[in-house]
Amino acid sequence: MSSELGVTDEKILALPDYETSPHYSPAERVALRYADAITLSDRDVDDALFAELEAHYTEEQILDLTASIAWENASSKFNRALRIPSQGLWKQREREQG
Repeated sequence: MSSELGVTDEKILALPDYETSPHYSPAERVALRYADAITLSDRDVDDALFAELEAHYTEEQILDLTASIAWENASSKFNRALRIPSQGLWKQREREQG
């Protein structure tokens, strides 16, 4: 889906290394750290992370970002519990062959 919105394959493939990848801006990196902190049970959104988020985004943008992350987390848990498989919205091999 992101590739349909103009996100390059290189950027999608660099996601696991977003902290050091040149494909991500500082604002994108903090948004991804925020998503990790919300999603991963061994992390938390501490004051420093939230302050960094506020340096890049407005209150409304943070609200939208938080809602999007929460929605994706809920959808993922729902689909996993009901054994709903991935719809394969992004498959590099098919894109390379097509």
